[in-house]
Amino acid sequence: MLTGKTWFPAIRFSGPRGGLKAATSASVAAKCLRRQPNHLHGGGSGDGLKRGRALGCWGMRAIRQERGLSQASSSAGKAAAAPTFQQAIQRLQTYWSEKTKCVVWLPHSTEVGAGTMNPATFLRVLGPEPWHVCYPEPSIRPDDSRFGDNPNRVQRHTQFQVILKPEPGNAQELLLGSLETLGIDVKKHDVRFVEDNWESPALGSWGLGWEVWLDGMEITQFTYFQQAGGMQTDPVSVEITYGLERILMSLQGVSHFKDIRYNADVTYGELFLQNEYEMSCYNINEASIEDTRQRFQLFYKEGKELIEKNLPVPAYDNLLKASHAFNVLDARGAVGVTERAKLFAQMRNLSRDCAELWVERREELGFPLGESRLADTKGEEARGSSKLEPLLGADDFLLELGSEELPADEISSVSKQVVSKLTELLGDLHLDYDEVVASGAPRRVFVVVKNLAPKQEDRVEEVRGPPASIAFDGEGNPTKAVLGYCKKNGVSVEDIELKADKKGTEYCWVTKKVQGEVTGELLSSRLPDVVSKLQFKKSMRWNSKATYSRPLRWIVAIHGGQVVPFTACGVTSGRISLGLRDGFHVPSIDIPTAASYLAQMESNRIMVDMEERQGVIWDDAQDLARASGGQIPESMKEGLLPEVTNLVEYPSAILGGFDKDFLKLPKDILVTVMKKHQRYFPVEDGDTGQLLPVFVTVANGEIDEDTVRAGNESVLTARFEDADFFYKLDMEKKLSDFRPLLEGTMFQKDLGTMLDKADRTDALVGELAEAMDLTHAKEVALQASHLSRADLATSVVMEFTALAGVMGKHYALKDGLSIDVAEAVFESVLPRNASDVVPKSEAGIVVAVADRLDSLVGLVAAGCAPTATADPYGLRRIANGMLQTLIQNEVDLDLKQSIDAAAEKQPIQVTGEQRGQAHEFIVRRLEQLLADDGAPREVIRSVLAERNENPHLAVATVKELAGLYKTDEFAGVLASYSRPTKIVSGKEVDRDWAVDESLFQQEEEKALWAAYKEVEAAMKPRPGSRSAVSVGTFVAASRTLETPLENFFNSVFVMDEDDDTRKNRLAMMRDIASLPGGLLDLKSLPNF
Repeated sequence: MLTGKTWFPAIRFSGPRGGLKAATSASVAAKCLRRQPNHLHGGGSGDGLKRGRALGCWGMRAIRQERGLSQASSSAGKAAAAPTFQQAIQRLQTYWSEKTKCVVWLPHSTEVGAGTMNPATFLRVLGPEPWHVCYPEPSIRPDDSRFGDNPNRVQRHTQFQVILKPEPGNAQELLLGSLETLGIDVKKHDVRFVEDNWESPALGSWGLGWEVWLDGMEITQFTYFQQAGGMQTDPVSVEITYGLERILMSLQGVSHFKDIRYNADVTYGELFLQNEYEMSCYNINEASIEDTRQRFQLFYKEGKELIEKNLPVPAYDNLLKASHAFNVLDARGAVGVTERAKLFAQMRNLSRDCAELWVERREELGFPLGESRLADTKGEEARGSSKLEPLLGADDFLLELGSEELPADEISSVSKQVVSKLTELLGDLHLDYDEVVASGAPRRVFVVVKNLAPKQEDRVEEVRGPPASIAFDGEGNPTKAVLGYCKKNGVSVEDIELKADKKGTEYCWVTKKVQGEVTGELLSSRLPDVVSKLQFKKSMRWNSKATYSRPLRWIVAIHGGQVVPFTACGVTSGRISLGLRDGFHVPSIDIPTAASYLAQMESNRIMVDMEERQGVIWDDAQDLARASGGQIPESMKEGLLPEVTNLVEYPSAILGGFDKDFLKLPKDILVTVMKKHQRYFPVEDGDTGQLLPVFVTVANGEIDEDTVRAGNESVLTARFEDADFFYKLDMEKKLSDFRPLLEGTMFQKDLGTMLDKADRTDALVGELAEAMDLTHAKEVALQASHLSRADLATSVVMEFTALAGVMGKHYALKDGLSIDVAEAVFESVLPRNASDVVPKSEAGIVVAVADRLDSLVGLVAAGCAPTATADPYGLRRIANGMLQTLIQNEVDLDLKQSIDAAAEKQPIQVTGEQRGQAHEFIVRRLEQLLADDGAPREVIRSVLAERNENPHLAVATVKELAGLYKTDEFAGVLASYSRPTKIVSGKEVDRDWAVDESLFQQEEEKALWAAYKEVEAAMKPRPGSRSAVSVGTFVAASRTLETPLENFFNSVFVMDEDDDTRKNRLAMMRDIASLPGGLLDLKSLPNF
């Protein structure tokens, strides 16, 4: 009989590299650096995507050695009371099978990246059959291979998957109940639903939902499936995915996945550490890239053949196998941007085939599990048992739209929309009121109309009817048209008055008295439209075909104390709101009157006003920061504060701390982890700007402060330790040592690797520096360019992709390079988005433009140009970034010449047509940027028709013309050029015809030609000058033509009978008409 833990000796096994603990940091660095940087991927892998990584990466470390034996003893007691890994699975299976009658399913028989990919989810969420299922799923993520060294990341982790189809209406509360089952007291902890929209491009699948955070740690993902395999889901399924390793590490208080108690006798490490090490060796080092590529194509081919044989289940298995092959290639760093797009397209194609065929086969079987469809709520009407009586006087009106947690950035937008739409509605309904105010919180948006009238005022209206010619026949008798008009308006024919409009056409008019209607009745019929027309960045369905940002669960609509009944999105209005969740119980709040709403919310500890909530959060957070001897940077007000404000309904600021040893890490890493990953406020020394070892987090509702603080500290510690692990790996090398590793990453199959692209950029930098007249920055630009992509291969950037460029600068300075070179390395990635800053140093400008120009020209030549509906390689963003850099820095660059220079360095031929296509694409982006900036379209077209080679010059010209083209002075110039242009338009005027002054017969010809030469001289740039002629110069010079032109046309006939005279005069008209060339196309302007 086996006893104790001696029966499984894996952790003492001497493996192929000298034992499981022999993988030192240096060796792991070499292995990990072979992986492809995530932000070059354009997304997650085929079968795991974000789910596998999000739930398998981070564990909560509740124990730090520095905290002493007393806390370790406490944690030991906690671990003893917590469920084992095995018990957690059993408890979840029991809970969901009893609560929702879930079928207890089994893990799938082939590798999947997430529980989503098990056929019990992917196929079963399709079609109308109800389906409740739960199961544990070992999820394989080769890219997360860490040889067992990383305490928080494993290539094989376990998810627990739940599918509820159709969605039950209380899935969030059911989830919270399941956490109680695992031993988590949700009343003590800060449990939050934080927006997380899931998408799998490879599978044509997406859904909206949340990450579920427990004291700052993501423990589950919660998604309403909207599409799978390219097919809309009907009904909608709820998916709940638990990350078991991280939950159990938290519950058991252990700091490494291997120490999780799997059952009473064996640990997780004793079961799986050897597997983790050996599979990491395979995934990172040993898997044959060529063989794996072949396997992908074989699995794909067999899957397509099985579709032809009407076998969707084995076809789907082959899709999973192909997807896993893709993940292995990804881990080996063998998939570039273009190949990724190609493989994604193949997987998406096969997944769509599997999905469609699965539904067809189930339909052939008659949908054995039954049918459940989304309700059609179109045409919903208000529900009320009797007509509403008018209030005795004006009173407040309240509309509260209660939902599951809205995305933080939607709340302000929706509040403004509600105000706008309700204000417009009240105007249409002729209802008097004082003001309309609105605000919101994660689970509600509300609007209050102050002193809304109880009913419309009685009024007199004039109503136009049909024309008199139609209303009465030839004998003056009323026709059916006018009789119907009279009946509709409750008047007789005798009440009609004939009135003529501006064109003299007589129409029938009647004046009628309109009795004002009750406000509640009017709103009852119109409010459904207000709700249905709200716009969101992303909308979803849940239990009907109606859409909203997240499921709408309740509506409060009260005028005074009277409920205004209506139905929207399947929800009927009333006076009951919902409060903060008390564990998995949600208390009801009765709202007696609209005027009492704010007080009712406050008494139930809900701070519904955004501005008030934001002010409280900032003040409380700064108070805590000051108490610790620091302050929160003002910059946190810009992005982080509004987001945190809309993540909570009742804020509780908590000060936490971390080990000061972490301050040895670069500040940018620490701030990125705190701000972006955890939504914590970092705290700085007010004098030096240095970080302090504290942070402020904001919890939601009443919680146990010590419990929540400890949890958040543990989560941050785990994240910092991972960052420290990656940073130390990077510090073992110079930045230049990472550059050769770019050879392992494919940029595009026809354009080579990322290293090839870096070499092309280096070769282009020198030429562009001269073309931009920035030759004095050439040497620095060349040094920076050589290192500008190197940090993509560093561990820190692979983990924290937003730090690309930031870490390049840091590592460059660490290696002793000049600040100018380091700054240009950082600026090479700018701008990273539309609102980002652009490079400012001359070297940074050159490198940033060179990198983007190479991408644009190469990808267009490789057939990767955007379409009207898709831009998989982000070329629009790349072009915009290049243009913004040139424009904001007022740098001149000839696009056509630069495109030619970039084209000559491509590994494939770039034809003249493709060069023109690249140029046209950039010009169209410039046109859009100018339009977005408010420039008139006709002005943009006029300038870009002549000055599209130089973006900075084009923008300056557009701005100048926009200020002049509607002036009288410019109108005179426009008129001057209009007639010569029209005379030569459509006529054959040979370019070789030169004006011969000896053929002039009249003084007006001589005077006009003299004026022409004066304007021509003024339009030529000074020798040696790079500046171009301005619109102002053109207008001032062109005034010289006005009188000579007028005299010429009054006295001279252009189309003279004499052939030589006619040609000479046409040539002069041609030359005059061409004067604006290179500056403006006057034909594009109005009134030309």
